[in-house]
Amino acid sequence: MNWFGRSAALPDAGLLGQALMALRCDDRPVPPGTTVTVLGADGRARRPLVRPGAPVTCGAGEIAWCWHAGPYAMDLVPFAAAPEVGLRLQGMVAGADAVPGGERFELLLAAEAPPERLTVAAFALLVQGALRGALAQGLLELPPGTSLEEWHAFRAGVNELLYTRFGLIVTDCLPVDLGDIVDYAAVLRARAARLEPVEVPAAAPASPVAVAAGTPPDDAQALRRLFLELPALAAQLRVLPLPAGAFGAHRALLQQLALAALQVNTMPALGLAAPGQPLPAAGQRGRAGASAAAVAALDDAWSVLARMKQDGFAALHDEAERVLANLAQHLARRRSGEHAAEPVAQRREPTL
Repeated sequence: MNWFGRSAALPDAGLLGQALMALRCDDRPVPPGTTVTVLGADGRARRPLVRPGAPVTCGAGEIAWCWHAGPYAMDLVPFAAAPEVGLRLQGMVAGADAVPGGERFELLLAAEAPPERLTVAAFALLVQGALRGALAQGLLELPPGTSLEEWHAFRAGVNELLYTRFGLIVTDCLPVDLGDIVDYAAVLRARAARLEPVEVPAAAPASPVAVAAGTPPDDAQALRRLFLELPALAAQLRVLPLPAGAFGAHRALLQQLALAALQVNTMPALGLAAPGQPLPAAGQRGRAGASAAAVAALDDAWSVLARMKQDGFAALHDEAERVLANLAQHLARRRSGEHAAEPVAQRREPTL
């Protein structure tokens, strides 16, 4: 008899390390071969020592995840306009102390993971989005007819980006033709009709080839990501090696991040223009769009940080300033009630 209301086994635990990367395991037995992470309401992580098969004990406001380090394979589409051109990537989640300032994959579980499980396909979509964003910003380059030298530079950039952004150690990355598994006509039809994502057939279950649907932005989720990730981003920026004379510029970027975090921590409720004064629906939509744009700027900031680790602080300082200026602008729009629905152009400057 199950006296304590605990399940004898975690559903789908056998898929961890295959189609699943992580599962919620609050007060459930721990599957063998997995790592347990307990997350507090503030996103702080701890790794209790739990014997396989024993239940995880959570405190008030805590949730528990068990996750498998992999390896995992996924097919990515770096350019939305060319879904038949792909990258076949393989990688493993980094260990506990691999990333300065905290365990990056656990931050992802706290800030971005779905409520109950993180599938390899869902993670691949996050990876693909980060890759596309870095290419669009010019932080990665994958030109047509790539030479061997250009490929090595691109591969090194991918390695650093995914390690910084997700705590993923890339073990293999190869170009692949996805033309046999991607129905390009269906992709174009779905894009035109703004339908739900078009998934790849069962022959390639790990591939994230899809078309983004026009779903409304989740304001609460966006603010949670900003609340949890801005301090982690600042922690990694803080430990970067600096060239001579860069101390002031470095400190200014850290101050901008601190101000952005303060903005997020004191952000007004979505539905209130002022205490006791409801905000109209159009203003709420504008605020939600601004928080989504702020998250996009946050993703750009992670990409810039990854490139900084490769090329040095000075080479990406201007790009970092641009991204943080956009972030501040979007957060100001999110705070505003009167003009929240008005579109604001982002700063766009050539990338060196």
